Order: sequence, then structure tokens, then C-alpha cells
Amino acid sequence: MKNPVLMIAVIGAAVMELIDTSIVNVALSYMSGNLGATLEDTSWVITAYAIANVIIIPITSFLAARLGRRNYYIGSIIMFTICSLMCGQATSIWMLVAFRFLQGIGGGALLSVSQAIVFELFPREKQNIASALFGIGVFVGPTIGPTLGGFITEHYSWPWIFYINIPIGLAATLVCLARLGEPPVRPTVGRIDWTGIILLAAGVGSLQTVLERGQTDDWFNAGYIVCLTAVALLGLTLFIWWELRIEHPVVNLRVLRSKNLSIAAALTFVSGIGIFSSVYLTPVLAQRLLGFTPTETGLLLLPGALLAIGGLIVSARLLQRGVSPVVMITTGMILFGLFTYQMSGLNLAAGARDISFPLIYRGVGLAIVTVPLTTLAVSGLDARDFQQGAALNNMMRQLGGSFGIALVNTFLARKFAQHRNDLLENVTVYNNAFNERLQGYTRYAASQGALNPGQRALGLVDYAVNQQSSLMSYLDGFLLLGIIFAAALPLLLLARKRKGAKPAVVLSDH
Repeated sequence: MKNPVLMIAVIGAAVMELIDTSIVNVALSYMSGNLGATLEDTSWVITAYAIANVIIIPITSFLAARLGRRNYYIGSIIMFTICSLMCGQATSIWMLVAFRFLQGIGGGALLSVSQAIVFELFPREKQNIASALFGIGVFVGPTIGPTLGGFITEHYSWPWIFYINIPIGLAATLVCLARLGEPPVRPTVGRIDWTGIILLAAGVGSLQTVLERGQTDDWFNAGYIVCLTAVALLGLTLFIWWELRIEHPVVNLRVLRSKNLSIAAALTFVSGIGIFSSVYLTPVLAQRLLGFTPTETGLLLLPGALLAIGGLIVSARLLQRGVSPVVMITTGMILFGLFTYQMSGLNLAAGARDISFPLIYRGVGLAIVTVPLTTLAVSGLDARDFQQGAALNNMMRQLGGSFGIALVNTFLARKFAQHRNDLLENVTVYNNAFNERLQGYTRYAASQGALNPGQRALGLVDYAVNQQSSLMSYLDGFLLLGIIFAAALPLLLLARKRKGAKPAVVLSDH
């Protein structure tokens, strides 16, 4: 391997960007109180970053070619680092949202360009190892984000979730200034495709906003959600039409003629649903219903995250030894399905072991999927198309995460209402079990000195119904993720091996 210091720097930059997709999730209430904003307004801190990411990621290949990869990448790290500082210094919620958007613009290059740089540092026959090392960031970043954010806000203050980026950003900038050069093959770029950029920003930005805000604002009952949905459909349709007809598009969609890239992009979308949705569901379940602190929740996630790192390296070795990517992806998706099945069987008495072991299946399963998916995505591409293919694949993962969380949020809300109605059917004086439970609650309330034990008992019944309804909705959410993964498996039957390719698939000709 060439230049291990540069490799560590660019992987660190990618991990930093991915951590920031989820690190703020547990700090929203702190931000809301400190900045005097509603929780609804504060949630735009997440939405703004996600919108910026999905707009910029697909055009990173164009920007790197136009500006020079070295200039674009180092400039993006500097922009991300400065905006992190300004986020921590924000004195109003909309100032924070604005700098989070700019931070997301800077962070877009820290995925696809980092990935291309890492692959260049490895010889041709070891690029599956490069994929595994980069996969560590892709997988671990979103996993540890909420835990790290919870620890920082618990023990320090919310601005520090942004300040921790500063030393990493400075170190990565200095290393890249000293060691990063231009790629051996630099694609030619024509005139700037402003039409494509505008259509992409309108279409993807509107879609991301709908996904992030839909459940909060009751979907199509909100007028702006209806308008943005129309803009997203029209903008993306026109974007695809425009990019396929011009000579120098800002996003070269022609690379999707590669059947393997198209299949991998679809499966990467599904893996994004799994990575981000499971990281969203598990901490919320553990903290809101089972009583775990943020630090304890982080410890639940830790064994799976550590074993996932080993799984990434092992999967790369297996690919080098000729194991089919299709077999490995199938195995990983089955392990993830086992995770969702076991999580769907939890109850309110579940302890750390009941959660940590399924999380190991999740970690190892998604790790086994990550490297072969990257291999499959670029196995049919020429070297000059690698960065564009990687960018589209990364965008699909981010969109999958946004879609998954939006889907899960809507699903949880509807399942909660359904389960609550079902349970309330049993809350009747004609139900002996309910009468016994109510009497027990009444005696307990009386022993605690309640002025109105009967009223207090009814409040406890309502609390128990809500707790059980919430639990059942979360368990259904895990099952939904398993069904989505199972439904995606047949896509692997369409993948084909590149003629003349060796089992250890070459990821780049750089």
C-alpha cells in the first residue's frame, strides 16, 4: 500500500462526514432550549445537512474534474471544518441551519472523492482491501454518531458535537496539502451544465425535504409537501431527460447502462435503509422504552460495530480468494434478516444481552454486504467512470437512509395508533384481567399517598397501554426492515460476471 498516512487522513475525513449525518439526532432538544426554537424548527438542522449532501454527492465527479481533484477535495475539507466551527458558534436556529447546509455542501466530497483516493493507494490486486477499509467509515460513522452525540451532550454541551470536527479537519487538510496529488487519469470536462445542476438541486432537494419533513407535517395534508412532491417528480424527470441528451452532463447517467451498477445501486439503496433505519430504531427503543442511557446504548452498539470492522476485512479477503459477491451479499442480507427477526421478539423486560447479540448479526451482516456491493457496482465500469459510479452509489445509500427513516417514522405512527386501539378494546369493566390490573394500580396509588387513587390508576393504565403500543410498533418496524431486505434479494439473480474478470474484482485502473 502506498502512503498510509494519506489513507488514514481521507478515511478519517469520510468518517467525520458520515458521523455528522446522525450525531445531532440526540441533541435536538438541547439545541431547541438553548436557541429558543421549537423542536420542529430545530429538526431542520438534520434536514438541511441531508439536502445538501444528496445534491452535491452526484456532482462530485464533475466538480473534481472541473476544479482539479486536489483543489476541490482540500477546499471541501476546509469548508466543512470552518462551517463546523460556525455551527457551534450559532446564536439562532436559522443561523445554525444555514451553516449546517454549507457544512453538508463541503461534506459531499468527503465520500466519493475519499473513496477514489483510497482505491488509488492500493495495487490492482488488493483493491478489495481498499473497499473494506473505506467501508469501515461508511458503516461505523452512522452507527456511532448518535452514541457520540449523546455522550457529548450528556457531559459537555451541544456545540462540542461540531467542535470535535475541527482537529480532524485540520489534520486531514495538512496531510492532503503535503501528500495528495491529481489522479493519473483526469476526465475531460466541457461547459458547465447549469441546467443539469439546477434541475438536480430542485428535484433531489425537494425529494429530500419531503422525506425528512413528511411525517412531521402529516404528509400530503400539508400544502408545501404537495408542491415539493410535484417539483421533485418534474425536476428529476427533466434532469434524467436532459442529462441523457447533452454531450457533457454534470452527472453522467450513462454509466447506469452497466447492469451491475444499476443492480448494486438498487441494493445499496436497500442497504442504506438498513444501516440508517436500524441505527434510528435501536437507540430510540433502548432509551425511550427500555430505560437505557445514551452511554449504555452506545455500549450495546459497540460489540457489533467492532465485529463489523473484522467482517469488512474478512469479506475483502474472501473476494480475493474467489468467493462470489452475490453469495456474500446474500449471506449478509440473511444475517440482517436474523437481526430484525430477533429484535421483533423483544419485550419491555429486555436487557442488554437481548439487544447486543442481535446487533452483532446486524453489524456482521451489513459489513459482509458493503464490500461486495462496492465491488459489484464498479465491476462493469471503465476506470474513467469509476468516480461517477461511486458517487451515484453513495447518493443511493444516503437517499436510502432518508427514505428508510421517513418510511419507518410513518409506519411507527400508524402502527402505534392501530395497536393502541386494539389494546383499548380490552380496557372495559367486562374484562376480568383489566379489572384485576386496575385494582392493583389503585392499591399502589393509594400506598403512594395519591389524593385520588382511582384517577391515578387510570393514568397508569393509559401509560401502560402507550408503552405496550409503542413497543409493538417498534417490533413491527424491525420486521418491516427484514421484509424489505428479503424482497430485494431476487435482484441478485440479475447480476452478471464481467467477461474475463477474475473473482477478485478490480475496482479501479488508477
